[in-house]
Amino acid sequence: MRSELFFQSSPWFIVLCLLAGAAYAYFLYQPHPSWSKRLNIFLASLRGILVALICFLLLSPLLRTTETNVDKAKIVLAIDNSQSMAQPGQEALGALEELRRQLTANGYEVSTQTLDSRQELEATDSVKFDQKVTNLSGLLNTVRSNFEGRNLTDVVLVSDGIVNQGISPTYGNYPFRIHTVAVGDTVAKRDLQLRAVTANRVAYMGNEFPVMVDVTATGLAGRSTTLSLRQGGRVIATQNVVINRNDFFGSYTFTTSSSQKGVQHYTVETANVSGEHSARNNRREVYIDVIDGREKILLLALAPHPDVKALRSIIEQNENYELDVRSLSASTNLNEVLEKSYDLIIFHQLPDVSGAGNELVRRLLQKNTPAFFILGNQSAAASASAQSRGLQIAANPGQFDKVTGRFNASFQLLNLDAERLSLLERLPPLSVPFGEYRLAPGSEVVLYQRVGSVATTKPLLVLNTSGERKIALLAGEGLWQWRQEEYALTEKQDVVDELFRKVIQLISVKEDKRKFRVYPINNEFDAGERVVFQTEIYNDIYEKIYGQEVRLDITDEKGKTLTYNYTHTADNPRFEISGLNEGVYRYRASTSLRGGQEQVSGQFVVRDVDLEALNTTADFGLLRELASRSGGQFLQPNTLGSLAQLMTTSRPPDRLDSSEEMVELIHLKWLFFLLVLLAATEWGLRKYSGSY
Repeated sequence: MRSELFFQSSPWFIVLCLLAGAAYAYFLYQPHPSWSKRLNIFLASLRGILVALICFLLLSPLLRTTETNVDKAKIVLAIDNSQSMAQPGQEALGALEELRRQLTANGYEVSTQTLDSRQELEATDSVKFDQKVTNLSGLLNTVRSNFEGRNLTDVVLVSDGIVNQGISPTYGNYPFRIHTVAVGDTVAKRDLQLRAVTANRVAYMGNEFPVMVDVTATGLAGRSTTLSLRQGGRVIATQNVVINRNDFFGSYTFTTSSSQKGVQHYTVETANVSGEHSARNNRREVYIDVIDGREKILLLALAPHPDVKALRSIIEQNENYELDVRSLSASTNLNEVLEKSYDLIIFHQLPDVSGAGNELVRRLLQKNTPAFFILGNQSAAASASAQSRGLQIAANPGQFDKVTGRFNASFQLLNLDAERLSLLERLPPLSVPFGEYRLAPGSEVVLYQRVGSVATTKPLLVLNTSGERKIALLAGEGLWQWRQEEYALTEKQDVVDELFRKVIQLISVKEDKRKFRVYPINNEFDAGERVVFQTEIYNDIYEKIYGQEVRLDITDEKGKTLTYNYTHTADNPRFEISGLNEGVYRYRASTSLRGGQEQVSGQFVVRDVDLEALNTTADFGLLRELASRSGGQFLQPNTLGSLAQLMTTSRPPDRLDSSEEMVELIHLKWLFFLLVLLAATEWGLRKYSGSY
């Protein structure tokens, strides 16, 4: 380390600093004191040095410190410690340790990195081949991150080339050479496996749903086995699998249903075939969330109308909706709809000018169900606007206007593309009541009316989500023409359908008004991963509060319950659980809130997908390409000696790293303590000698 002193003013000022210190000491100690002459000279020297130093520091001198470090050439042994490497990787550790010894002896800094270690390991003999997935790209990115800015020249990657997570490492650009050491067997083994199982993540209770299975077999021609679908240990269905060639592939479909609500656990497996390499890949787990039913929507129309069919087409695109279409003219008795519970009611041309459906509308609205009013030529506009409380319309009876839609770019409740919605201005006009329009408090405009080429501020489609009941109102009829014209222009019906589909979703979604919420951050977790629960507790005005004791009960599929207790805090609103095995778990959380007991329940899934068992054939081609792209060599364990010799003869030079720091001298702490020491020593001696 080298230090240099720089001055921001002329160095001749140092002489003035010394003179100032000497003058100050002379005039202070010039009278003959009561102590000895030697002590007087010593005290004068202390005072002179102190004053001179303070004056010197007022000149703001700078201290530049230059430090030079030697950064040795570094090599990382990156080891794929996945389960597929258990046997070949263990056999290669001896050769790797010898390579480490030779490289270290030649001045390299050698460290070890594995799939699961964020830091470098000290030795290769501590590596355990127990990882359930292989992400070579992630491993190399970790090495690059850990050694960023350091003199890393080479990485020796030991792997079988099997990648089952992340992107292929051949797509990455790395600032070091990668020498690949290939281990494992590239010869396909005689094996039967379930390559893929596909099923709906969500199904409806009582409905049938498919479970599709892909079966592959290698080298087992002439054999047969049984493919079965199980639930809770009970066989639901079976199919015979006849392997008619050595590179066999077959797809099979089971159709089943469930009468139980919640996540259902199914198992697909094949019976073992004699001579196959491994039975680990003969079994796959499937989890399907069976829900009680769809959201129920009532579409109540004054009379049959093309708009009703258009709305049906839009709504039925979402499988989560169950649509009930009723018309006043189709039946004289609609009292049964009053007995049902709906999540959304769409009123088409209701209330009407004749008053035929007004009483039914009034009784339906008493339930505070979200409502979507669509006006038409038969609508009582004033009554509809009064009951919707979203838009006030003072219409002239029997007078209508023809308008197109213009999107309100400042509308933010929905994620809509303003550029795509500009198509609405090219669509046929809707028929809307002619009159004055006044937006109600809390309402937001989605579409404005456009009369010909004139853009107005009259609302066409409005939303109000601020009250107890969410409301939407479309002030015109002719939606069916919009869909037809859009198809004529674009051969699609995406823009109009997306707009109304999102409006319906917004006003039909149920808001969570619970003051106590506990939920897992994911619906599914991998085996060995920590299951994390988020906790939220609110007071009466929905401000977050903390300090409550929470009880959490976790129950597995066998009925065994684990109980946990924790305190909800602002610093850590999450609670983590580890050690859960594969399966479906149900949880129930409870806490005391304002003297009452609050509870919440739910479920989550822990999956154990054995990706390492799906492919056991080594891929040396990937390792060759990776080495070639990075300028490294493709090797096998018995040729590692040549790599050690190459890296010894062509050892890159060590790198000199210099760092420079410039600070004002007054910022050095030791100078402060020196000044304090000088002043304290002088004061102490004067005090001891009977002076002040």
